[in-house]
Amino acid sequence: MAMLLADVGGTNARLALARNGVIDEESITRYRGDDYDSFDKVVQTFLAEQDNPRLSAVCVAVAGPVSGGKAELTNRDWDFSEERLARLTDADHVRLINDLMALGYASTRLGPDGVSVLRNAPAHRALNGQSLVVGAGTGFNVCAVHDLPGGGVLCREAEEGHTSLPANIAERLRERVGADAMPTFFSTEETFAGRGLAHMHHALHGVRVDRAEAISTAAMQGDAQAEETYRLFTELFGLLLRELSLRFMPLEGMYLAGSVARSFAHRTERLEEAFLAEPYMRHIPENTPLLLIRDDMAALQGCLTAIT
Repeated sequence: MAMLLADVGGTNARLALARNGVIDEESITRYRGDDYDSFDKVVQTFLAEQDNPRLSAVCVAVAGPVSGGKAELTNRDWDFSEERLARLTDADHVRLINDLMALGYASTRLGPDGVSVLRNAPAHRALNGQSLVVGAGTGFNVCAVHDLPGGGVLCREAEEGHTSLPANIAERLRERVGADAMPTFFSTEETFAGRGLAHMHHALHGVRVDRAEAISTAAMQGDAQAEETYRLFTELFGLLLRELSLRFMPLEGMYLAGSVARSFAHRTERLEEAFLAEPYMRHIPENTPLLLIRDDMAALQGCLTAIT
């Protein structure tokens, strides 16, 4: 008997099988969302490629809200149903969870190879059993993680990406790009997901790019305009992390994840400067370490934890 695990984002879906509590790394397969009109078709393709194993359980992490055993991707026209997946896979147990919840379940189990430190915090600070996963990539969201007495964690769903920008961040952005550009940045996700970086570059320099990664690459190659965009983006992201540190008080650690978050690995000084810029309640961000999830299998590991 095997378990089917899936991490489904707006761009790619990654599926794997687990047996005896261990992910079969040879089974891990990535599928481009553009190549399929539904997730059900992805599942059928994967299972056929794996010789249609008998499944005991299925856990799917979805980049979108989950409610009542149903979900929809925020950035792709795919919908999900636990009932439909149970019929499709003939599994005894099916669970849909938000993708940030999957990273939340994984965060406390990642080894040193799966996490790197962006910013240390005092070793002797008071701890509170609370951490936060911040996902910035195709979309944006967070997951608050609470340690449970006796072991295990409680992961809380959220839709932070669809909140309005904090006033101080909106004002700083308005100063740089002008009031006419602000309607583009109407939410946290539209500002801090990958397309937010591309929109910011266009607002600053009048240059459109198809992929945000092009800005990161150009900045690393010394392009002055791309570097200016990244400096502003990093500053604003650091200010956002400060707001999140006060909202969730994740003294155990704030774990960043996703393609946008990984781009800050080379910009830790500016990120930390903005993170600690506000003097009011500064002791909270000062005592919050910033970490980067590097393990590409983290969400799959989180699915395994959530289903067992």
